[in-house]
Amino acid sequence: MVIKKLTLHNFRNYEDETFCFRDGVNVLFGRNAQGKTNCAEAVFYLCTGSSLRIRHDRQLIRHGQECAYIRAEAEGRYGGVSLEAEIYENRRELRVNGSKIRRSVDLLGNMYSVFFSPGELRLIQDGPDERRRFLNLSISQTSRPYCTALLRYNKILDQRNNLLKNRDTSLILETLPVWDEQLVRYAAAIVRQRREFVALLSPLAKDAHAYLTDGAETLEIGMEGDYGADEETVAQTLLRALEGAYERDIRLGYTSVGPHRDDVKILIDGKDAKGFASQGQTRTAALSMKLAEVKIFEQLTGEAPVLILDDVMSELDLPRRKKLVGRIGDLQTILTCTHAERALYGRETNKIRIQGGRIVP
Repeated sequence: MVIKKLTLHNFRNYEDETFCFRDGVNVLFGRNAQGKTNCAEAVFYLCTGSSLRIRHDRQLIRHGQECAYIRAEAEGRYGGVSLEAEIYENRRELRVNGSKIRRSVDLLGNMYSVFFSPGELRLIQDGPDERRRFLNLSISQTSRPYCTALLRYNKILDQRNNLLKNRDTSLILETLPVWDEQLVRYAAAIVRQRREFVALLSPLAKDAHAYLTDGAETLEIGMEGDYGADEETVAQTLLRALEGAYERDIRLGYTSVGPHRDDVKILIDGKDAKGFASQGQTRTAALSMKLAEVKIFEQLTGEAPVLILDDVMSELDLPRRKKLVGRIGDLQTILTCTHAERALYGRETNKIRIQGGRIVP
């Protein structure tokens, strides 16, 4: 997958700009707070329908404007594709090849991207929410059924949680089994695909980590908990767990078991990375997981994603910069930095200078 052109209109700090990208490494450089990350964010948004930086789409609209517009033209193994998003205060319109799509899930799978920035250290350092978010975004790009199951699971979960807040205990106990039967069906699909994804991720991340650290450390990744080997077993296991937690859930007012509580184990030399890893070790582990994600996309889709590296080079020492550049290979990469990095001088790059939300010579 190669993105050829990106158009931004009233998006973040851009009034009206068009970026022309090439195969290989594209370097967006300039001083801080000029709009480099905003451009990278637009690419990721068109791939996933969401941003890693904000909660509400209206924050993407340029100050003083009513609507933001972004469009990407890409080339993949099945030909060209154009993706568009018009973002308003309380709604948005998405189009694929000029046709309006009714469901956000239909945006997925048209263009793939993997995003890495210093903020991705949250993947290691923060709570389970960040690691589940990583799984959900990555798996959803290659599996619309997963995304659909996740949306339906979350909707039923919200309804179950609302029921648990009811003061009528008899009504709760009478109604919970109805929601649980629906919940575990989607939960089983989510659990299965997460475990399949992590089974692919673990050896690839271990290999990338060994490469970046010259084999000095070992990275291990796995899912916590064991629900069973197949979806039917998972569903029955979860159903029993939900029934066993009725008293606790009523007391707490929310659902305490299920895939919305799952976590990913990340170990460096056998120790929990969250509690023991240094800043440098955390950065390398997170980057290894992202490089593994690239390989998974290649395996599952038959083509490489667009790799977005946002201000990563400034966070790495020179040996790791060179190793990262060597690992990128022929991937189309959008790399943001304050200067055209010396580690990239050995290879041909497409350099684009950004200043005040504009492309300048």
